[in-house]
Amino acid sequence: MLRRMIAALLLSPAAAAAQFTPANQTNPAGIYEVPIEPMKTFESVTSNSLAPFKGKVLLLVNVASKCGFTSQYEGLEALQDKYGPQGLQVIGLPSNDFMGQEPGTEEEIVQFCRTKFDVSFPLYAKLHAKGDNISPIYKYLTDPATSPFPGAISWNFNKFLIGRDGHILARFGSREKPDSPEIIAAIEKALAAKPAGQ
Repeated sequence: MLRRMIAALLLSPAAAAAQFTPANQTNPAGIYEVPIEPMKTFESVTSNSLAPFKGKVLLLVNVASKCGFTSQYEGLEALQDKYGPQGLQVIGLPSNDFMGQEPGTEEEIVQFCRTKFDVSFPLYAKLHAKGDNISPIYKYLTDPATSPFPGAISWNFNKFLIGRDGHILARFGSREKPDSPEIIAAIEKALAAKPAGQ
């Protein structure tokens, strides 16, 4: 029963695409104003918002250390290494919302990510990606009023691609690996787009 429930949550890429129907996004710049708590033990993250990354292409991922998809950290770091110089910024958002698969303290999360996968991209403080206590950033990413791809986060390692102008460009499910052709194509297209005013 548990396996069937998890399988239904994860969905196939085709089913996920059918579930999330794009709508108009009214205030793309708003994503840079949404409060988000930095992880105190991740020294390079000090801002309480995504404002320092304005002008970059962002890949926001709700991550976990004890999930069947945790090995995707390797692919996410590879994306950062390859496309970072072109303007991509991968951002990890740890969450313990899915069967308690991110139980660690900040120190444990950072230690795990750095020693196991040599993660260099920023990690923010553990947050709620769904439910009554959903964090403001996930409220923004999943609410029909602000997102072209609304709907509750299904599991760990859902991915949102944000353009240089703050628009939410794409959403990918847990099963779609960081090096999948669909994600690579979307990232390359976003990186090739000129920022507004250029």
